Amino acid sequence: MDFNFLNQKNPQNKGKKGQPPAKFGGSIAGAILFFMLITALYLVVSGEGKVIPEVAISDLAKSVSAGEVKNILVEGDKLTITYNNDEIKKAKKEVGSSLSQTLFNYGVTSQALAKTGIEIKNESGFMFLLLNILPFLLPIVFILLFFWYLSRQVKGAGMQAFSFGQSKARLTDPNDKNNRVTFKDVAGCKEAKEELKEIVDFLKSPKKFLDIGARIPKGVILTGAPGTGKTLLARAVAGEASVPFFHLSGSEFVEMFVGVGASRVRDLFKMAKKAAPAIIFVDEIDAIGRTRGGGFGGGNDEREQTLNQILVEMDGFEPNDKVIVMAATNRPDVLDPALIRPGRFDRKVILDLPDRADREEILKIHAVKKPLAEDINLKLIAERTPGFSGADLYSLMNEGAILAARENRKKVFQFDLIRAIEKVMLGPERKSHLLSKKEKEITAYHEAGHAIVASVLPHADPVHKVSIIARGNAGGYTLKLPLEERRLQSKREFIDDIAMSLGGYVAEKMIFGDITTGPSSDLQVATNLARAMVTRWGMSDVIGPIALVDSGGRPQYGEIAEREFSETVSTKVDAEVSRIINDGIKSAEKVLTEYKKAFTAIAKKLIEVETLEQEEYEKILTVHGIMLKKKEEAPVS
Repeated sequence: MDFNFLNQKNPQNKGKKGQPPAKFGGSIAGAILFFMLITALYLVVSGEGKVIPEVAISDLAKSVSAGEVKNILVEGDKLTITYNNDEIKKAKKEVGSSLSQTLFNYGVTSQALAKTGIEIKNESGFMFLLLNILPFLLPIVFILLFFWYLSRQVKGAGMQAFSFGQSKARLTDPNDKNNRVTFKDVAGCKEAKEELKEIVDFLKSPKKFLDIGARIPKGVILTGAPGTGKTLLARAVAGEASVPFFHLSGSEFVEMFVGVGASRVRDLFKMAKKAAPAIIFVDEIDAIGRTRGGGFGGGNDEREQTLNQILVEMDGFEPNDKVIVMAATNRPDVLDPALIRPGRFDRKVILDLPDRADREEILKIHAVKKPLAEDINLKLIAERTPGFSGADLYSLMNEGAILAARENRKKVFQFDLIRAIEKVMLGPERKSHLLSKKEKEITAYHEAGHAIVASVLPHADPVHKVSIIARGNAGGYTLKLPLEERRLQSKREFIDDIAMSLGGYVAEKMIFGDITTGPSSDLQVATNLARAMVTRWGMSDVIGPIALVDSGGRPQYGEIAEREFSETVSTKVDAEVSRIINDGIKSAEKVLTEYKKAFTAIAKKLIEVETLEQEEYEKILTVHGIMLKKKEEAPVS
């Protein structure tokens, strides 16, 4: 399998974290346990420690007459009797009558009564009130506590219906120094930063713009490939302007209930206007900003209602409203035309993949907090990573630090970053993927075929590394990198790339007289490239300079998926794709036949060492008379 890094897709950004919802079953169990504990506590408080026997008032009179009672405690109509043997009993008297009168009525003489101590305790104050109402109040309190606890536990699961219409935007405070990002933290993107400096100037001093009659754009949309720093640049604008920064994703507007998205849009703009000057940033706006009327979601589509509310809010701004709306997407082609018209998102800032100088600056930023060894050369790493986005470069530096830490080293060395490049591009080494002797031989000749064709054809990129160690989905790989940065690619370069992709297929057929499943991805790459040459770039003499498909090779959002050309043209397209593929096969066969000795030598060396670096690989080419490709020097003026 060959690897042309310029055709590699960039990884997607990470998603955001969220709080897990409360589990209703666990909440019920916790509430029942809580209720049981409260019930037990109530029984302890309200229960009597031991049972005190109760005597009749007539028996009490007899005991007093006999001199057996030491003391009587009177609490209202309740009597607590302490006998001479320290035994305690209870009795009750008539309400409203005194104890002495009651005992006198039962025949107790005043002399016998004088020998008995009588203590009267008035039942009043807070404790008396509490003891009387506690048996009635406690059950009510326990029930209320039970339902409060239960509702609090299940709040995250289903009791937030009243807060659905509130905005979910996170606010970054301008005084938060730890999370503040400025343009110094964003390397590259020179033109994009120049465009956004006007936004910063307006937020800092809007008067000079308004006095001259100028109106700053209400909306700025950032477009570019995934990982190019759209979100980071929006945060840098807020940091430079020192204004509140409301940020959220487009998918956070839409919920399960109709109208929630529009309500959240209204709430978001209301918050931003109160905090003005401020910035609203909507990431992945294509989640809600897709073209309307495509027939998706029915006649009452919640996403369309949310989009309509955004259009109304943005068009309703007054000229002096110091609120800037920023958005980011890597799919600007699917956005609704009303969203990107003048007066709404009328300023488009495009973020390209960084060039070599920008990649070096980005690597320096990501290397600030990493202890680097003395042999680190970030310029070389930048040269070996064409097509890498800012997110890829961050991942590269992080993987290099992980590799160093895994080997218990305190510093990151150059070979850690070299290995990290291949890990980011292809994935980790699959050391457990052991090949049989026959499979190893087939893989070696396959990769050698790619390498020789790339080294001989004049318009193919030079080879930097050949390996038959499995990485990711590849059983082996040939790493080739361009000699210099380029934005445009010619027809000759595409033809040589197709021949190089088919080099492994031709090598297997030539050496073993059979074909394996190894070249499957190579055939797919070559076919897609050949079809794009014919249908998109007008590189076919038969079809001519006609674009038969759009830039993405698929119908636009909401359009009917049907071809706009006839069956006759389709037949010609298929014939041209087959011709280009066959010409690539013939070109690869010619190279491998003419340089069979070098081809065989590289394959045998791969079987022996499994990996050939650029220096060792070029020695073999030089021995067999193959000229090395060198970078053309710029003419001296």
